[in-house]
Amino acid sequence: MSVNFSLADKAIVVTGGTGILGGAFVKGVVEAGGAVGILGRNAAVAEERAAAINKAGGRAMALVADVMKADELKAAKDKMVAAFGRIDGLVNGAGGNIPEGVLQPEEDLFSMNLEGMKKAMEINIWGSVLPTQVFGEAIAQTGRGSIVNISSMNSKRAITKVLGYNMGKAALDCYNQWYAVELANRYGDQIRMNAIAPGFFLTEQNRYLLTRPEGGYTQRGELAIRQTPFKRFGHPDELIGALVWLLSDASEFVTGAMICVDGGFSIFGGV
Repeated sequence: MSVNFSLADKAIVVTGGTGILGGAFVKGVVEAGGAVGILGRNAAVAEERAAAINKAGGRAMALVADVMKADELKAAKDKMVAAFGRIDGLVNGAGGNIPEGVLQPEEDLFSMNLEGMKKAMEINIWGSVLPTQVFGEAIAQTGRGSIVNISSMNSKRAITKVLGYNMGKAALDCYNQWYAVELANRYGDQIRMNAIAPGFFLTEQNRYLLTRPEGGYTQRGELAIRQTPFKRFGHPDELIGALVWLLSDASEFVTGAMICVDGGFSIFGGV
């Protein structure tokens, strides 16, 4: 029995492709032989990454779009299909937290910024639902494919300060299971949906919460490492193996699953 981890001849869209974790996702797709659409709002970064991949012999294109704007996503879908003829997979990597979605310990619990929390929640759920509606339609036309959502440890445990982010990722977990079932009911084993739940990785959105400008960890950063059996933050490249497996035919009997890549954070009781 052969197990195929290759993404050769597959065209994959990565939302949030201009971010830190998104950069690892893009790298993983290309290294596995796939063509990649690097979708994000930062045109300069998307184009720079695509140009570097193409120069090295890979296949990539920049897709400048906001995941909360359907018209921009549809334009990106058309551009992707025109370039590669098909879409075989989607990585919903866009999301993260925002400063106005953070409640500090000294702030009044009953006067928190509800609009900020709502905005953080929406980007982390609707920022995956909307791209799935747009790019998923193209995957259905291809006839076979895989969609991977990016969840978080925040969906499973009560992580302080970031209520909106927590709620968005918890909703994403529900969506991941519900949509996987609906895809199976309609398309059998041809279109799958799964999720990766990273532990603590340093990104542009959380760096200020976990590290100090002068160097070293904040108290929150130290607590996160203390609760992680591996006693370190993850490196973005450590997400690639799980991602390629879920996008490839090697996971063809897997749907609705959540793969934790967290250094043991999700299983550690703290004792």
